[in-house]
Amino acid sequence: MGVVKRAVNGHNLLAAVAAVAVAALLRRCEGGDGVMKAKVNVTAACIFPAIFNFGDSNSDTGTNAACFYRSVSPNGITYFNKPSGRACDGLLLVDFYDMHEQCNLTLFLSNKFYLNLGHIELAAMELSLPFLHPYLDPIGPNFRGGANFASGGSTIRPQNKSFTQGGASPFSLNFQSYQFMELKQRSNDSINEGYWFAGMLPRMDDFANALYTIDIGQNDLAAAFSSMTNDQVRDTIPDILAGLSLAVENLYWQGARSFWIHNTGPIGCLPFSVIFKPAVDGEVDEVGCIQSHNEVAQEFNHKLKQLVSKLRKELPLAALTYVDVYSAKYALISQATNLGFVDPFKICCGHATMDYIVGCGNEKMVNGTKIQGTSCSDPLTYISWDGVHYTHRANEMIARQVIDGSLSDPQIPLSAACNRVG
Repeated sequence: MGVVKRAVNGHNLLAAVAAVAVAALLRRCEGGDGVMKAKVNVTAACIFPAIFNFGDSNSDTGTNAACFYRSVSPNGITYFNKPSGRACDGLLLVDFYDMHEQCNLTLFLSNKFYLNLGHIELAAMELSLPFLHPYLDPIGPNFRGGANFASGGSTIRPQNKSFTQGGASPFSLNFQSYQFMELKQRSNDSINEGYWFAGMLPRMDDFANALYTIDIGQNDLAAAFSSMTNDQVRDTIPDILAGLSLAVENLYWQGARSFWIHNTGPIGCLPFSVIFKPAVDGEVDEVGCIQSHNEVAQEFNHKLKQLVSKLRKELPLAALTYVDVYSAKYALISQATNLGFVDPFKICCGHATMDYIVGCGNEKMVNGTKIQGTSCSDPLTYISWDGVHYTHRANEMIARQVIDGSLSDPQIPLSAACNRVG
């Protein structure tokens, strides 16, 4: 409370408000609300003023809900107590990244600069940043802390099948990068022209010093599995990764410098994969996952890691971190029972069998009986939320492993991802 006392003694009401915000966020960063007990290094070299995220439903915080269909209950039940546009009962990995960086910023503000030097208005503004706002959501946008371009169903390569036909989102990675370019240009123009909403837009320095997170590719492989042999899917990997490379290069030439690039997860461990691909000898590993699908995912990841290494040489000012979420997710699934979870192939919300699917929050008539896609009684004991996406608790446990950098190449924590290594 020392910061609060200094502010009150100075008879500066705004300072007191900002100081209270600092204190509240410090309690959250220390685990006071039980959400994110992240270890934050106040001396970390990287203070990211914004995060710009590109991806699919693993990091979509509301794009599809704004553009295609309403987000329905019980999505959001664990953290928001209402639908939040996420395919989850709570937070996604990108949300935990956002919280972690807000903790870094909070400690920086309270100990290093703004409050000590009297920059109270700026401190209050920075500390009010919400979770990443979807770029295409028109309700209450605030992009000062970044923007989320991810869209559920997105792919790296544009797909031929339309979204309404059950295909991919129209917002493939190349379109997401175009949206970013538009946001950057219009933000610059609006700030220069002094529009009243300029305070809700990223500044040019924010774009330059931001963290750029990329989590996409799973749907490219999933779409290929539906119509190709495993060998044919493997043959598509170079072309898929060429699209990712082009997007990274485009962002780099737009001024992006710090990249945090996820590999793809163990697709063969998703409950939908296990349910809809009949097991044959040699197809299921010791955990119960579809081995052939995971082997293709691992090949994708191997080539992605090679690509990131290549880009480090070609983009001399960039800091590119390859993040092995595959290992974090597979470890979680393989150790589910020891970690207090139920069978990792059980679905918390919705129903899926070989005969029918009832999505989370939806309902369907099956043989004259109405089947409702309700939630399980305790989502905190499940790894899979809806058969494809992870629960809040699973995402939090994965985030803890990923944020410290032990699964990254180079092995640096999220808070140091602006540092170029090698």
